Amino acid sequence: MIARLIDLRGAVFLLLLACFATIVPMMSLLAEPGSALHLPSYAVSLFGKYLTYALLALSVDLIWGYCGILSLGHGAFFALGGYAMGMHLMREIGDRGVYANPVLPDFMVFLNYDALPWFWLGFDMFWFACAMVLLVPGLLAFVFGWFAFRSRVTGVYFSIITQAMTYALLLAFFRNDMGFGGNNGLTDFKDVLGFDLQAPGTRATLFALSCLALGGGYLICRAVTQSRAGKVLIAVRDAESRARFLGYRVEYYKLFVFVVSAMMAGVAGALYVPQVGIINPSEFQPANSIEAVIWVAVGGRGTLVGAALGAFTVNGAKTLLTGWFPEIWLFFLGALFVAVTLFLPNGILGLLRRRRRAARAEPATTAPAAAE
Repeated sequence: MIARLIDLRGAVFLLLLACFATIVPMMSLLAEPGSALHLPSYAVSLFGKYLTYALLALSVDLIWGYCGILSLGHGAFFALGGYAMGMHLMREIGDRGVYANPVLPDFMVFLNYDALPWFWLGFDMFWFACAMVLLVPGLLAFVFGWFAFRSRVTGVYFSIITQAMTYALLLAFFRNDMGFGGNNGLTDFKDVLGFDLQAPGTRATLFALSCLALGGGYLICRAVTQSRAGKVLIAVRDAESRARFLGYRVEYYKLFVFVVSAMMAGVAGALYVPQVGIINPSEFQPANSIEAVIWVAVGGRGTLVGAALGAFTVNGAKTLLTGWFPEIWLFFLGALFVAVTLFLPNGILGLLRRRRRAARAEPATTAPAAAE
């Protein structure tokens, strides 16, 4: 069944991902420090962060590329998944914090909390935190999408209200009385499941899990898009009014794919936090959601593999440019988006596909001339 979901492009992508998941940890753990083959732990975490961004890009491409829903609020689902995992990591600290309180995180002791808020209960259990990583973004997407899609909010109006939702969460999480650390967020994590987060082995394991999550996310997206429901989603993208006329409950299909993509974004956020070491309200910034859309546009909308490629390409450029020329990064990002929109409407993958088709057509056009 899985073989039916994978085309040649997907097979190459999964093969490269498997090689990446094997080679990078080996270079970090087995190669001697100082050798040309050794990869430092910070680089492993950096690549792991790129993988979580690629998974976020997949979730955006699923709804935008295949259903035509341009969400500018997926950064909120990413951040909520990150906060769910961050809450578990904070509970894992126990009495090793600055204030040595076995129950309350340091920021709660500093803010004079008397007891742990009710919504923090259960996060000392890893399985509960993993469940919340899926349920919290999924529930928010379900409630938000239920009202939006039943009201037939589409196009730019839907993009605006998703951006408004993200900004509202940003303002809420900035408040100290929300119980999520306010402006500083959650940080100073020690370990996960008893493993030191700073240890090279733990970082390599988190990297491998990120590769596995990205591969699994790709297969889920392919399963959705290749199913009968996926064909309806494409019909909704191309001609929503006709799909309604044929009797399809368009809002249900939209709601389904919106919830699935939100849960994928939550998983990406949960893997992001232990590798970066912090989660704060800045992750809710609308600009982050806009960046995710740019990743998809650069790589190729409606291709899945292109979305992941765009995330790696743009974030790799961001790392280099912010290190060398930090003042020009935002100008570069804006120029990149404009250039892709004008000259590469199908993204990098679309350009490669067009060149491949041109190369195949060239021998056919030159053969008659050679015969003459």
